[in-house]
Amino acid sequence: MSEPVAPFQAPVGTHDVLAPDSALWEGLLARFAERAYRYGFSLVINPLFEDVGVFLRGIGEQSDVFRKEMYVFEDRGERRYALRPEGTASVVRAFVQHQPTTPWKAWYATPAFRYERPQAGRYRQHNQLGVEVLGTDDQPWTSRSLRWRMVSTTTSACDGCAS
Repeated sequence: MSEPVAPFQAPVGTHDVLAPDSALWEGLLARFAERAYRYGFSLVINPLFEDVGVFLRGIGEQSDVFRKEMYVFEDRGERRYALRPEGTASVVRAFVQHQPTTPWKAWYATPAFRYERPQAGRYRQHNQLGVEVLGTDDQPWTSRSLRWRMVSTTTSACDGCAS
C-alpha cells in the first residue's frame, strides 16, 4: 500500500488572502491609487525579479539584507537574479532605463520577498505600496507629505485588517 500524499500548502512564511480580508486589500489599493492619481502619480509595474545588481547597488553584498534575507538564484543562462525585496530599487532602475519625462512621479503596489524567520505579522512574501519622485531636486511639496496622507489613508482603510 502506498503512503498518503500530503496536501499542498502555502510555503512557510507566506499566506493566502481570501475574502473577506481580500476585500480590505482591494479597498486599500483603490484608496491609495485614487490619492496617487490625484497628486499626479502614475502606476509603474516592474518585474518580480531583477538582476541582483539592482539591489546590491543600494545595500551592498556584505549587508545582512543581501546575505540573509534576499532570494537570489541563477537562471539557466548563469545570470544572477533576486526576487524583489522592496519596490524602490526596481522603480529607479526603470527610470534609468526608460528615461521618462521629469519629474517622474510613480506609484506602485507590489509583492516583495524577504527570507526572514517567520513570526507574527511578518511574512516572506508581503505587499508594498509606495510612491517615488525622480528626476528633480525640487520637491518642496515633498513626497513626505504625500506619503503621510497615504499612510493616513492606508491606516484608516485597513482598520480591522488581520495582522
